[in-house]
Amino acid sequence: FFNEHVNGRGGHLKSTRYYALKNMTDEEQQQLIDDHFLFDKPVSPLLLSSGMARDWPDGRGIWHNDNKTFLVWVNEEDHLRVISMQKGGNMREVFNRFCTGLTKIEELFKEQGHEFMWNEHLGYVLTCPSNLGTGLRAGVHVKLPNLSKHEKFGEVLKRLRLQKRGTGGVDTAAVGGVFDISNADRLGFSEVELVQMVVDGVNLLVSMEKCLEAGEGIDDLMPEQK
Repeated sequence: FFNEHVNGRGGHLKSTRYYALKNMTDEEQQQLIDDHFLFDKPVSPLLLSSGMARDWPDGRGIWHNDNKTFLVWVNEEDHLRVISMQKGGNMREVFNRFCTGLTKIEELFKEQGHEFMWNEHLGYVLTCPSNLGTGLRAGVHVKLPNLSKHEKFGEVLKRLRLQKRGTGGVDTAAVGGVFDISNADRLGFSEVELVQMVVDGVNLLVSMEKCLEAGEGIDDLMPEQK
């Protein structure tokens, strides 16, 4: 579906390959793992008891553009998980690609008589209740070796409405002081507001890290609760 339809609808989304999970070679799996693209089979008892891994790996797969900056997971947890990413700090470019890609995918669905599940009260309806609303997580990998050891690190994140995790995903530890910092909320803010919250927050975290690196305090930089 993606190769037949998305390819002809926009240069930076062009791709030549959809990887069906059940048909992958060992080499393809290793390459996708190295690119941080391949998702794992679920092992959580909660997910397994809900039927999430039913008929695994049938009906699961990964599609990405040739530039490896736009990625779609098919039936990993949600029916679709759409990811835009790149190295560097250009969040605007990442977000623009994300919005463009989602719009093109939804156009294709509507041509087939379908659309994303959404309602006025809950927003977008996803498998995990914590993602109800926008379903958007904007994350940045940032190195904070000094700030992460500071007693007020948790309080700073809370005030900025941000959350931390390791770069390997949920429930992983930071390595070398590198954290994945992202918005803690999915509900109550627009997608643009959430991305801006991450941009502003990460800029402040970097400023704090530089102060601590220089042996200075960060009390004057403590933010108000957002």
